[in-house]
Amino acid sequence: MGSNTVHLLVVDAHRGGHPTPMSSTKAVLRLAEEIDDAGRMRDSGAQALVSTTEEFTRIANSSGCEQIMAFATSAVRDATNCDDVLRSVKDASGLEIEVLHGTDEARLTSLAVRRWYGWSAGRILALDIGGGSLEMSNGVDEEPEVALSLPLGAGRLTREWLPDDPPSRRRVSMLRDWLDAELKQPARDLRAVGKADLAVGSSKTFRSLARLTGAAPSGAGPRVKRTLTVSGLRQLTAFISRMTTADRAELEGVSADRAPQIVAGALVAEAAMRSLGVDTLDICPWALREGVILRRLDAEPAGTMTTNPIQTAD
Repeated sequence: MGSNTVHLLVVDAHRGGHPTPMSSTKAVLRLAEEIDDAGRMRDSGAQALVSTTEEFTRIANSSGCEQIMAFATSAVRDATNCDDVLRSVKDASGLEIEVLHGTDEARLTSLAVRRWYGWSAGRILALDIGGGSLEMSNGVDEEPEVALSLPLGAGRLTREWLPDDPPSRRRVSMLRDWLDAELKQPARDLRAVGKADLAVGSSKTFRSLARLTGAAPSGAGPRVKRTLTVSGLRQLTAFISRMTTADRAELEGVSADRAPQIVAGALVAEAAMRSLGVDTLDICPWALREGVILRRLDAEPAGTMTTNPIQTAD
């Protein structure tokens, strides 16, 4: 349950194996936009979440799933009435929702990235841009030495900094300068534990940015190498920041629900790479939801087969 979408992913998986996606269903709820000035999730957002969870639970059960794992990220976590919302979800669907802390998101994403690239990758610096937060980690093991979560998500920054369509050059410049200041100390903390052998970007935002700068389309498969360079990103940001949301939605690799926040996402990515001295990111197809699956599989007895639906941010 993320800031933009609720995502039901059904996978066939077993401990020690490669999780195989069987089906995927998404609902765009924009829960982050349902938070009022007092920090509460509005009744409309809570009811939409309850209804969607009921529907997705029925789909999971009809698919023959043996386990249901449901978790929520920043939009639900940040709501002051989070407990009441989750109680309503449980009453309607029977599901216990795990609310992930930001650092948990960073750690689980780091786990997924490590499993994808393997031990031979050395020290990995991982970045993930969500709707509500930016996760960053650095480490040589599956448990990173530094795991950070900052309220610098693409959706959050769009609402707070870029209200116009297209955004004004002044607001873009102000946001860029503000991000540089906000990332200065986190970047120091990440660099302090060691120079990365590999810098990685995960999440839909990074995949979209890479596609817009010339990376292979998703149809080419997950194992095709994709990268994002800071120079290409800088040129892209200048281009898309002058476009309207409707025009951005026409670009290949940008979905209609992501088009409003792709400019803020590009600015966060650019600022993070700049602050960390990273020229190129490898794009990892695995991110938070795979990390959650892998964590659960690690706890399963060897040889146990499971089909696990995951409700997660995209």
